[in-house]
This record gives sequence, C-alpha cells and structure tokens, in this order.
Amino acid sequence: MKKSTKRLVGGLMIAAGSLGALGALVVKKNGERRNRKADRDSPASVWARPGMSVTFRAELMPGRDRAGRSFRVKELLPSGRVLLDGTGGEHAENEFEHIR
Repeated sequence: MKKSTKRLVGGLMIAAGSLGALGALVVKKNGERRNRKADRDSPASVWARPGMSVTFRAELMPGRDRAGRSFRVKELLPSGRVLLDGTGGEHAENEFEHIR
C-alpha cells in the first residue's frame, strides 16, 4: 500500500472509533434519562401518602403514649419529607416508627 493510502485508512479508522464512542455515550445518556424518570414517577418507593396515619418514635416524644405520638399526613413533599396535621415543620421518614 502507498503511504497516502495507509494514512487515509488510518484516519478513517480513528474517525469510526470516535463515532462509535460517541454513539455509546449518547445511548448511555438516553438510558439514564429514562431510568431517572421511571424512578421519579414510581409510586412504590413512596413511604407515606396523604391521609395516612404515622407515629413518631418514642425517643422523640418521651412520656406520650402511642395515640399522643400519632398524626395524619397532610402533604408529601418532593424531597420525601412530610407535613403533618396538628404539628409544624417538615418531618423525615426516620423520625417515625416502621409499619409492622
């Protein structure tokens, strides 16, 4: 092969490799976008729903019985925290007893 032909073939091989890598990157990005949307829209991962009754852990409210530590969920925030009826502020999942 002539030297110019070798250079042309070499250049084409580098271009093909670059296009393949770029294609793989685009496919990976599209897949991540789909997965993120599915995770966000998935209701299975939500730990509380509006109207649901939740009970604070006894360590957080000592001296109160279970009925005194129970509240209803008013609103679920995008961060995963909740607003409760009858209390102020936002509360996280780890502040409550697990459902048995």
